[in-house]
Amino acid sequence: MSHIVGVRQVQKQKTRQALLDAALGLLAEQSLSSLGLREVTRVVGIAPTAFYRHFKDLGELGVALVEEALGSLHGMVRAILDEQAGAEERIDRTIEVVERHVREHPAHVRFVARERHGGVRAVRQAIAGELDRFAEEVAAALKSQPVSEGWRDEDIRMLAELYVDRLVTTAAELVDAGDGAGEAEGAAGGGEGEGEAARVVRTARRQLRLIAVARRHWVAEGGVE
Repeated sequence: MSHIVGVRQVQKQKTRQALLDAALGLLAEQSLSSLGLREVTRVVGIAPTAFYRHFKDLGELGVALVEEALGSLHGMVRAILDEQAGAEERIDRTIEVVERHVREHPAHVRFVARERHGGVRAVRQAIAGELDRFAEEVAAALKSQPVSEGWRDEDIRMLAELYVDRLVTTAAELVDAGDGAGEAEGAAGGGEGEGEAARVVRTARRQLRLIAVARRHWVAEGGVE
């Protein structure tokens, strides 16, 4: 009996994942608010009523996609910020992580970029919540770095939000670039003929470096009361 239950659970999980994958594919050309439940179940090959065994509605499915899209990125960026490497090396490694994430999950990144300000409230809130937790993790890592000594918590949080917003924006721009994030590698110097993705990466590196420079001077300019 337990074997039968186990097989059913595996099948249920497969169907749930198939619904997520089908929705993600359909969302490449439309927003979640315009997506029909029957469209999704038709792709998977199940009856519309079977959808409700896995999600209460498309909003809940969208929230699950948000968790897929952003969950793994947190830990990777946090690990880099926890390293003892210099600021330049951390910036380069962080951008590399974002590039790889876009290459491996372009549909997820496109979904988050579109739905961050989209029409489904539950998904907007889920994205905001994930980015808030992301900022908390980045702030914790930044606070442990010597350059943050004497900083107020609110200023560290502000800095973390700047980093997170820049990384999310960079990921969205890489998806929109169209010529592939892989072409961007090693293009920090710019030059004629660079692809759009290379330009996005070069700009992101410069912006993060600018933030890093400003960070070193923030305390001297009144960052601490």
